[in-house]
Amino acid sequence: MRRRASLVLLAFAVFFAALSPLLRWYAFPRLAKIPPNQYQETVLEAKPATLLDYSTLTARKVDRITIVQTLKGNVEESEKIERSAGRDVVVWDALSYVQGPDGKMVSKIPERYIFDAHSQDPVHATGEMVDGDPVNREGIEFKWPFLTEKRDYEYFDAQTRTSSPIHYGGTRNFRGMEVYYFEQTIPWTKVPMPKTMPIKGITPQQIARTGMTRWYTTKRMFWVDPVTGAPVNGEEIHKEEMRNAKAMGMPQDTVTVFAGHVKMREDYIVSIVGLVKSQRMLVLLLTSYLPWGFLVLGGVLLTLSLWLEARSRRPGEAQSPPSPDRLPDPAPTPA
Repeated sequence: MRRRASLVLLAFAVFFAALSPLLRWYAFPRLAKIPPNQYQETVLEAKPATLLDYSTLTARKVDRITIVQTLKGNVEESEKIERSAGRDVVVWDALSYVQGPDGKMVSKIPERYIFDAHSQDPVHATGEMVDGDPVNREGIEFKWPFLTEKRDYEYFDAQTRTSSPIHYGGTRNFRGMEVYYFEQTIPWTKVPMPKTMPIKGITPQQIARTGMTRWYTTKRMFWVDPVTGAPVNGEEIHKEEMRNAKAMGMPQDTVTVFAGHVKMREDYIVSIVGLVKSQRMLVLLLTSYLPWGFLVLGGVLLTLSLWLEARSRRPGEAQSPPSPDRLPDPAPTPA
């Protein structure tokens, strides 16, 4: 019985030892992915800020500017692209909506972001755009890959329609979580006018004909959970200008359109941190807890199997003494 039990334990030890690397290196890359129907809303604020007053064509200080960012998974489009791409694809229809202290729209920039559900690498397909302009993204946007590394990444900037490095700035502690800090600075760059202007009847083409141009610079900062790759906090020191503004009758040639330190609103930080903490446990189960647990369990079962095998082979236990009713026959009496 001991030898049979030893063989059973040995079989289970081999099974769990083999399952450990399979779970980490085979199952995890295929099971961990972004759901195609995800919906997320984030509110950011700049308090105080500088905003262009279009009625007087002058920049003025305001108490607050609010930016509402929404990400909505487009399941129908993702399924359509998957059929031709041959892999799991996520399509996010994003909108960045900026409103002034009076609640009126300042600007709104729609985007369509198409990416691989597992790696977060961009997938180039029809419909990829920023504010109606077709783009060919390189690098990440909105989210880092699962198991984020301590290195620089290419990050896509929607204003300039270009990608540039976002630099790893070390490990930080944020709300009790160990996170990676990333920072990117976009120098002053000429960018397109928004397709939707805050004044009815004014189009980007009309402004372009005057010779006035829009310029932009920003310093963006992200605190990223390295397990899920999800940012738990984000900030931007953002500034936009109109140059050659005298062509529109403004007193100065350079006018600030928007300037402020944009930060995520506190209630949304709390909500996102809670969501990321719950999701990171699922990733850790596949990448750490279960693989290491199975490996340790396999080692314990192997040890127990060898111990039982050794006991079954111990001298003096293989043969039992003869029973009294099976005594050997007496030797014959000599004649």
